[in-house]
Amino acid sequence: MALSAKMITIDCAEPRELADWWAQALGVEVAEDFGEFVILAARPLVLGFQRVPEGKAGKNRVHVDFESPDRRGEVDRLVKLGAKVVGEHTAPGFEWTTLQDPAGNEFCVSG
Repeated sequence: MALSAKMITIDCAEPRELADWWAQALGVEVAEDFGEFVILAARPLVLGFQRVPEGKAGKNRVHVDFESPDRRGEVDRLVKLGAKVVGEHTAPGFEWTTLQDPAGNEFCVSG
């Protein structure tokens, strides 16, 4: 038996609203909208947005990491779209920015 990753799903209060934000951020389209569950066609990474009754509490236990050759430019663009910078990080030979989407979900952009 083998498992393969199919999708990362983000819990949220307003799936379509958050999916629309991520679609704009990633330059992709909404592939399917089931009302309570919305899927982005962001191949090879598929993102799902699922309505849940409770709000986000605390830091995400899982988050998505993105990469860009122009990390600072992408971070600036995402902030203009409504993301919030949470922190800047460096390790030998590696830099990344942690952000939050408009619903407060953390994600990272490295360069």
